[in-house]
Amino acid sequence: MPSEVYVAGVGMTKFGKSDLTLPQLMVEAASRAIQDARVNTIDYVFIGVMSVEEFTGESNFAALITDRLGLPGIPSSRVETASSTGSAVFESAFYAVASGYQRNVLILAGEKMTHLPTAQTTKILAEVIERNERKYGASMPSLAAMITRRYQHEAKLSDEAMQSVLAKVAIKNHYNGSLNPYAQFRKIITAEDYFAARFVSTPLRTFDCAPITDGAVAVILTLDKKPIRVSGLGHATDTMAVRHRDSLTSFRSTRLAAWQAYNMARLSPKDISFAEVHDAFTTFEIIGTEDLGFFPHREGWKAVEEGGTSIKGRLPINPSGGLKARGHPVGASGLAQIAEVVLQLRGDMEPSRQIPGARIGLTQNIGGLANNNLVTILERADRYRPIPVYWKPDYDPGNVKPREIPDEPLSVDKGTLETFTTLYTTPEGIPSPLTLGFVSISDGRLIMGRAADENLKIGQTVNVEKQGDLFYIRPSAPQPPPSPEKGMEGVKRWLHRALSSPDPKGDDR
Repeated sequence: MPSEVYVAGVGMTKFGKSDLTLPQLMVEAASRAIQDARVNTIDYVFIGVMSVEEFTGESNFAALITDRLGLPGIPSSRVETASSTGSAVFESAFYAVASGYQRNVLILAGEKMTHLPTAQTTKILAEVIERNERKYGASMPSLAAMITRRYQHEAKLSDEAMQSVLAKVAIKNHYNGSLNPYAQFRKIITAEDYFAARFVSTPLRTFDCAPITDGAVAVILTLDKKPIRVSGLGHATDTMAVRHRDSLTSFRSTRLAAWQAYNMARLSPKDISFAEVHDAFTTFEIIGTEDLGFFPHREGWKAVEEGGTSIKGRLPINPSGGLKARGHPVGASGLAQIAEVVLQLRGDMEPSRQIPGARIGLTQNIGGLANNNLVTILERADRYRPIPVYWKPDYDPGNVKPREIPDEPLSVDKGTLETFTTLYTTPEGIPSPLTLGFVSISDGRLIMGRAADENLKIGQTVNVEKQGDLFYIRPSAPQPPPSPEKGMEGVKRWLHRALSSPDPKGDDR
């Protein structure tokens, strides 16, 4: 029988651009966590970094960190699962403690990114994308943008309505970040700010995308009883290639991980007080809340419109500011989510962003383009929670059967355009702008293709021709551009309501 595992302490550096090295950032976070935990011994050190070799040129990083911490002789291991590394290293440490073989374990996660040019950083981050999609010039923002446009189509939202929803997510998270002393961005943004920002990859603008960030986080787990208990963990994968999935607008890896975590904790979505959801892109927060069972599929945007996910709403999402405003040091973001939940549950937050009566918090962390995702549930341990003998989760993960990965077609004449984007911030060595699309062909397979321009429309028949080893899409009739100015007025009205609304939920969440 596994032992109960508790959080003894947490520590975090300020996120943003730092003059410190990654080892210095990690030592700072570790010192704060050890002081918070007041433990005398550390039995094991778990390290989470995503691309330290490429970002900083360091290797054998686990040994380097124990050396810098003054802990030679203590075993140390490194964990990496792309941008979900922070949650994955927490998971590994949890099982080490739950096994009973380790008593006090130090978890450290971090990344140093801001010293490199943006194009070089974009290229490093794009290496987590499947090789075939990467050769077209696809980046994380371009794939997220195509998912966003497809979500808009399936939710039957106009360009104006979709831009309005995305703006509200960004404005909400920047407002929350303005209250967070650890956040990279502590400035409130307005509707004018959002709509004045340039497109990174249509329809995503600068304020839809998490920033490049330096930062480190530390958490100490223990067998000794503490106020916060780890009650649920879930971890699942999906295909590397986005085009091999059944859906572009729901992440099977999140649904599987959520099902595991809810079952382990004997909880359902309705039991969650608040959540830190992976919002590397604003759309991913909306999709994440749907996949976690908080809202029906394709209806998460409605909760945003109603202000239900604001810090005063009935289910606060990303009260920390999320990756969007707190920052996104890719190897550390998942552990930062967990640290934020711990501080909320302990009641150690700044009063302006403390959620009254919060008892159970959840984190959802995405690795790669949603192909290595984790869900973590923590709760206060000071109140007995009875569990019915015949308990069943009030959560349906939907169809989670893996799709058979098809062979790549050698030639294609035509197909139906499923989604598209024009990318303006391209990876190093790729000309800008670059228009990409996903096209479904007669046998149901999806292919990626480049297009000469962005005058495309979802659902139209497109001609496809192969040049070298790449497919090219011939665009159909031009489509009118969106009207962001109209959407801005709706966002202003929403913002006034969201920030002035009282907290409709009781004191015990």
